[in-house]
Amino acid sequence: MLHIFCPYCGELRSEEEFHAKGQAHIPRPLDPNACTDEEWGDYIFFRDNPRGIHHELWVHAAGCRKYFNATRHTVSYEILETYKIGEKPTVTEANVGEKKAATAGVTA
Repeated sequence: MLHIFCPYCGELRSEEEFHAKGQAHIPRPLDPNACTDEEWGDYIFFRDNPRGIHHELWVHAAGCRKYFNATRHTVSYEILETYKIGEKPTVTEANVGEKKAATAGVTA
């Protein structure tokens, strides 16, 4: 069973209490009335679907009911971090690549 840390409750809880809501950090158009139909359609319907690090919006539906962001690896399904709305992620594709490069020649 997957466990997710809620950054508002401060507790590690069962995945069953949470719902994924899609990609995080999507800026809403400043003037929706000025958007073309194509631009509005892109905003509403098109999302990234990366293989690797992905930032997602989640809600603690059976707990505090607050929305938060999670950084998840889409291949392993591992949740690498959770953070409150408005905060910046500390795990990105760039710094994960740096860690891999730094440990590439290290043997245990």
